[in-house]
Amino acid sequence: MIDVRRVRQDPDAARAALARRLDRGALDQLGQVIALDRRRREVVGRVEQLQAARNVQSDEVARRKKAREKADDLLLELKASAELVRELESDLKDVEALLDEHLLNVPNFLLPEVPDGEAAANRVARTWGTPREFDFAPRSHWDLGTSLRLLDLPRGAKVTGSGFPLFVGMGARLVRALANFLLDIHTRDHGYLEVQPPYLVNRASLTASGQLPKFEDDLYRTVGDDLFLIPTAEVPVTNIHRDEILDAADLPIAMVSYTPCFRREAGAHGKDTRGLIRVHQFDKVELVRIVRPEQSEAEHALITSHAETALQLLDLPYRVLELAAGDTGFHSARTIDLEVWAPGVGAWLEVSSSSTFTDFQARRANIRFRPAPNAKPEFVHTLNASGVAFPRTIVALLENGQQADGSVILPEALVPYVGTDRLIPRT
Repeated sequence: MIDVRRVRQDPDAARAALARRLDRGALDQLGQVIALDRRRREVVGRVEQLQAARNVQSDEVARRKKAREKADDLLLELKASAELVRELESDLKDVEALLDEHLLNVPNFLLPEVPDGEAAANRVARTWGTPREFDFAPRSHWDLGTSLRLLDLPRGAKVTGSGFPLFVGMGARLVRALANFLLDIHTRDHGYLEVQPPYLVNRASLTASGQLPKFEDDLYRTVGDDLFLIPTAEVPVTNIHRDEILDAADLPIAMVSYTPCFRREAGAHGKDTRGLIRVHQFDKVELVRIVRPEQSEAEHALITSHAETALQLLDLPYRVLELAAGDTGFHSARTIDLEVWAPGVGAWLEVSSSSTFTDFQARRANIRFRPAPNAKPEFVHTLNASGVAFPRTIVALLENGQQADGSVILPEALVPYVGTDRLIPRT
């Protein structure tokens, strides 16, 4: 949630900041926030004036009674003003409810270093590794997954529907190996605390992390108890410290979690639906950091480097993409994507999205810290990064490691977890 005081102090600057997102709806929501905040302050000011006048009148009534003077006129005025205060206070509740509703639909302010423009303006900051050159036509991961008997997409679709992959045999083992490998490097080498959160969350958790109300249509909801399957572990992990005041000495807090993720992705039907590129259920290792505001920029570089380390150990060529303003997510202030090269489909595929949310999530979740003993609590900054998402990582592992005989050579770092250095077609 944006800081309404920032909007109040300089509404034109707030409009200019949101205009960078190229989202007319966001500007309309901001206009409502500005108008409602002005109305709220007017009502509060009127109530305070009436209360001050009532205090004076009450003192005068007390004086007259003590002097045995009539005070009928003042008592009538007090009765009328009391009714007016009740009406104004009721109006204030309505205004504040509307203000909160519109605030929840205003996206985060972008950091200055975010490039202007739409997705076409996304900027490649750097690359790592060299895409492999093949002396044969590289095959797609769905062909490799079928011939190696790692994937059974038709049966996955039969069990649930399109976009719900079924891993079998060595494919299932590869998923398990990848989870253990990633959790080990992030806990052992990067110092994250491993947590295993619930896979269902309530509306408060989704609102706090920024998914509700905007993205409700993309979520899977359980009707009976109004819970939601998590779209990412970022949601439950960030909410672990909701409504808490943290000790500054405990910051930064770094947590890692391996969970399945569920996303309906409304409007994405028909795009990249073959294979594992776009699915509705997938596994992911998620990194979450809760930090002091002054550490936010350095922490973003750090969490991004942790995701990069995973890709480097997996020997996957990747590029680091700085997302432009028009392509940056609703609750993010700045996002850096890591995209791996997939030669079988001839595309760069996002496997990690590293974002800093500044105090946007913290305001929604009411996560604060005391910078010093007895100091006034301040909002923390939150960050997260995929460390990494499995489907497209598996796509890249299969397509980059494929050999002319149909086998796939696995990266050295993954061999102890899988128990073999090569996946071989079964005859």
